[in-house]
Amino acid sequence: MAKKVKKKDLGLGIRALIQNDEQVAEIKTEPVEEITAGIAMVQIKDIHANPNQPRREFDDEPLQELASSIKIHGIIQPLTLRKEDNDSYQIISGERRFRASQLAGLTQVPAYIRVANDQEVMEMALIENIQREDLNPLEVAFTYARLMKEFDLTHEKLAERVGKKRSTVSNFMRLLELPPTVQHALKQQEISTGHAKALQGLRTIDDQLYILNKVINNGLSVRDTESLVRQKITGSSAASGNTKSKASTLPSEYQDIRKNLKSHLGTIVDIKLKGKEKGAIVINFSSVDELNRILDIIED
Repeated sequence: MAKKVKKKDLGLGIRALIQNDEQVAEIKTEPVEEITAGIAMVQIKDIHANPNQPRREFDDEPLQELASSIKIHGIIQPLTLRKEDNDSYQIISGERRFRASQLAGLTQVPAYIRVANDQEVMEMALIENIQREDLNPLEVAFTYARLMKEFDLTHEKLAERVGKKRSTVSNFMRLLELPPTVQHALKQQEISTGHAKALQGLRTIDDQLYILNKVINNGLSVRDTESLVRQKITGSSAASGNTKSKASTLPSEYQDIRKNLKSHLGTIVDIKLKGKEKGAIVINFSSVDELNRILDIIED
């Protein structure tokens, strides 16, 4: 397992993924001015963002605050860039600093210039953001999934590459199995990863959404949520006979349709049959925002 990198050693930890100094890119092109060993001043116009950047959201207010700080103090931590064939540079890490520098009106920024393949770029960007705690849990999970898929990595191999325990990687990956509504709540910090993990113990989407609403509306702690989940499981087990009898009234093919709709829409869906060929689909929502989210999914 990779050695855990302390936050103060962040830059060194990221660059350690590049195996030796021979991989440092040439920085003698006209637009670049070398200011110290390994660091250069690069024209902002020659820099572009990485489309595979793990971080997807940049809040405007903190970005403006960083831009104001940069105007006064400059950039404290250089960006890390990958030089491309056409003398342009792709961001490996530091897109937030890059955006703030644009807002601050800078024309050039300090940067480490590195040679890296696509996998190394994704790993370095992920590691920096995780260590700086800049990513929400779903952004981490999506990046793990992408690394595993695109570079054929197992949970264990990925854990070695990013310096995490295998169980940590697996727990993040399980977040992607949650219904969209629960994922949205996690993304918006309405619930924590601990809450989400507790909800994963429930068997049905209906139960997960029921407990989720209680957590949000009542501000329940993780411990309270775990207790509520246990009570729900116990109650469900006691009433399993009635539940099975009720479910059996709906033909299996309609049960599959209902299950798929619940998963896709991330909300409670009922199918009510009226005779052999007629019926109704009932889509439940708990707020106008949730209704709009469901409508967006349907329209897409």
